[in-house]
Amino acid sequence: MFQAATIDTGDKRAFYAELAQQLESLLHGEPNLIANAANTSALMFQTMPSLNWAGFYFLETDDELVLGPFQGKPACVRIAVGRGVCGTAVKEDRSILVEDVHAFPGHIACDAASRSELVVPVRRDGRVIGVIDLDSPEPARFDRDDQIGIEKLAAIFAAAIA
Repeated sequence: MFQAATIDTGDKRAFYAELAQQLESLLHGEPNLIANAANTSALMFQTMPSLNWAGFYFLETDDELVLGPFQGKPACVRIAVGRGVCGTAVKEDRSILVEDVHAFPGHIACDAASRSELVVPVRRDGRVIGVIDLDSPEPARFDRDDQIGIEKLAAIFAAAIA
C-alpha cells in the first residue's frame, strides 16, 4: 500500500521533484481517471502546506467544467469556460497564478476563506481535458516554482490515465 512520505518544504524545487516521484509511484499501473484524480488530490492536499482546497475540474462539454475529485470544503459543481480562474485557464489554455483572488475579475468564491489560487490545465492528446485547482487561505501563497511543480504533476496525471 502506498504511503506518502513527509517532504521537506524548505526547498520548493526539491519538494516538487519528490512530490512528482511520489505521484508517479501512486498512479503507476492505474489508468482510471476518477481514482487517479482522487489520489492526486489527496496527495497534494496532504503534502502541500497552507491549502484549503485541492482538486480537479473536468471539461464535460466544450463550454463547461464539472467538479471532479477534491479535498476541502464542498465546491461549485459547474463552471462555464471563460468564467472564474478555472474557466479562464481553460479558455486561454494556460496556467493562472492569482496572488489575491479578490482582485481577479469574475472570481468565483466557493470558499470565502480562499485568498490565493493556482489553476493548471491538464492536457491529454494535445487538448485541455480539465484543470488542477489549488486554493489557499494565505495571500500570495503560490509562486512560479509552485506553478512549474504543479504543471509537472498535471503531466504525470495525464500520462497515467487511459
